[in-house]
Amino acid sequence: MDFKIESDKRNELLSRREIAFTLTYDGATPSRLQIIGKLCALLNTKDPLVVLDSLKSNFGKMVIVGKARIYDSEDAKKKTEHPYLSARGVPKPKEEGAA
Repeated sequence: MDFKIESDKRNELLSRREIAFTLTYDGATPSRLQIIGKLCALLNTKDPLVVLDSLKSNFGKMVIVGKARIYDSEDAKKKTEHPYLSARGVPKPKEEGAA
């Protein structure tokens, strides 16, 4: 996976960075968790502070264009983000006793 940061803007009012990126990959389409992990490693931040806004890809191309928001703190994230967007990047807990 190769990331290219298209824009990196600071939004002081909402205490966050707004990132637009292009991701080039080989093989299967990467999951949201893989994209968040790579983005966190690239920008030196923590997973719970990152929210993927949109991911767009075209059929037959190994390119994803996306937007992400990186918050300064958990409180700033909870104040502005919708719960369903925050829940998209978190793995589902496994049920006990499921085989």
